[in-house]
Amino acid sequence: MAKKFKTKSSLLTGIIFFISLILISISAILFWPQHNPHKIIKITVESGSTLKNISNLLANKNIISNKNIFSLAVMIMGKEKELPTGTFRIVNAKSNYSIIQQLVYGAPEIKKVRILEGWNVNQIADHLSITMGFDSLALVKLIENEKFISKHGINGRSLEGYLSPDTYFFFEGESPESVIAQLIKEYKTFWNTNKYKRAKELNLTEHEVVTLASIIEGEAIYDSERSKISAVYHNRLKINMKLQADPTIQYIIPDSPRRLLNRDLRIKSPYNTYLNKGLPPGPINCPGKESIKAALYPEQNDFIYFVATGDGYHTFSTNENDHNRAKQKLQKLRREHRKKRKK
Repeated sequence: MAKKFKTKSSLLTGIIFFISLILISISAILFWPQHNPHKIIKITVESGSTLKNISNLLANKNIISNKNIFSLAVMIMGKEKELPTGTFRIVNAKSNYSIIQQLVYGAPEIKKVRILEGWNVNQIADHLSITMGFDSLALVKLIENEKFISKHGINGRSLEGYLSPDTYFFFEGESPESVIAQLIKEYKTFWNTNKYKRAKELNLTEHEVVTLASIIEGEAIYDSERSKISAVYHNRLKINMKLQADPTIQYIIPDSPRRLLNRDLRIKSPYNTYLNKGLPPGPINCPGKESIKAALYPEQNDFIYFVATGDGYHTFSTNENDHNRAKQKLQKLRREHRKKRKK
């Protein structure tokens, strides 16, 4: 009996010793000193990075001195699939546990990015190069990449028109692909069954709606006029009249924006709506949702002309005589402004 008890006692002691050894080993791995010399250091984990990639990154920054022990610690904590992407600050992290905790639970730096209504893809690329540190030329190539466009279900030769203007919050270090994908995703939130049905009622494709919306965006300053401007273009399309939209000319001149000259109106381009009837081949900027809404729901009126009044608004006309009088009024106003500036 005593021998049996002694055997059980030895077995229990062995199990306890074994478990203790495992716990000590796990503790040693988790709290293994990595000799990080930095009090604060910033690192950027790229999208798609593997545990091996991240270990190499930390080693190259001298944050960890033993990549294998670090990788083992990550797997012990079950965090190999939870290491996020973004830019992080590692603060006073001297052990595997501390580094992993800060990577997994520490908040990455966030960038606030405002994309304005009416910006074209070049303007968006330039802005993202400043705010996110992207290469603007590489970004334009991505925006015009057929495979990338097709992957996101866009029926166009470019993402011009399909990058929704809005205020975004991106993690610093996000990839260009991820950022552009979010702009496309926001654009798609506008469309639903009713909007597609409405486009069909107008005998317009989604692409044509966005193209018209981009022209409206280029003309309108105030939301109250968007549906009225939209009506002018719808009315012109119905009677097969040239749109003669100045924003389409601004789109094709290299030194835009500026005052248009008569010779600009004669530039041979499929986007020149002074020479060609109908809509141009595609959007000329990325319109806001209010302009897309206006393209789908124009005001019911008979206007086929409009001209600026000098204060951001427009005078609308149903005939050329009234339109010419409105233009003369604008020209007189401009002459008066020029005289005042000379004084």
